[in-house]
Amino acid sequence: MRTNILGCPIDKITMGQAVQKVASYINEKNIQNYRHIITLNAEILYKALSDQKLKAIINQADLVTPDGSGIVWASKQLGDPVPERVTGIDLMEALVREAGLQGWKLYFYGAAPGIAQLAAKNLQNKYKNLNIVGTKDGFISSDLMPELLADIKAKKPDILFVALGAPKQEFWINMYKDIIQVPVSIGVGGSFDVLAGKVKRAPKLFQKLHAEWLYRLIKEPWRYKRMMVLPKFILKIMQEKTNKRSS
Repeated sequence: MRTNILGCPIDKITMGQAVQKVASYINEKNIQNYRHIITLNAEILYKALSDQKLKAIINQADLVTPDGSGIVWASKQLGDPVPERVTGIDLMEALVREAGLQGWKLYFYGAAPGIAQLAAKNLQNKYKNLNIVGTKDGFISSDLMPELLADIKAKKPDILFVALGAPKQEFWINMYKDIIQVPVSIGVGGSFDVLAGKVKRAPKLFQKLHAEWLYRLIKEPWRYKRMMVLPKFILKIMQEKTNKRSS
């Protein structure tokens, strides 16, 4: 089941159901069906309104989870609510935990030099039997991209986590997923930095109140320009709500 917000589909799915979905993708017989998962927040959804290529990628994705309170709020306003937030970092942690149990192979690509390796090390210390087959930072030159693609393909991970920031990571996965032939690829934004211990996630209270955006703004005031998208997003949703009522 999916809801639709401003022309973008979002799966009405819980965290547990998302993990089960990924497991089914990994276990399916059709090995040529390479899946793309997007964790969609309000900022990227709003950007898709003026970027048709990005919007097309979102519409083509195999699974689109509601990443952020803005998406959850919008779905309620439009009368077709999603059950809960399924954020990139929470989904990554849930999949990593499941990977340790299922024996899935993982590959980390993205973030600054050394961050993916540190995140991998921390996770391997936390979860037993975790098989991370490769890591690579996101600052490689374009001439080395074929080498990276070949390495990912050769190591045959079950899940590729890409931390290039949205929407860059979505464009990258869409461009290369058929070349690297990984069953599941997912963009996870700044998750490696948090898992490496370089960036502190919002305290539990902010998470519970769905106000992680506010914590980030307090810690990183320079983000205010990006946050200016949120009022515009809210206005679009209210306009859409009004249009629905009058139609």
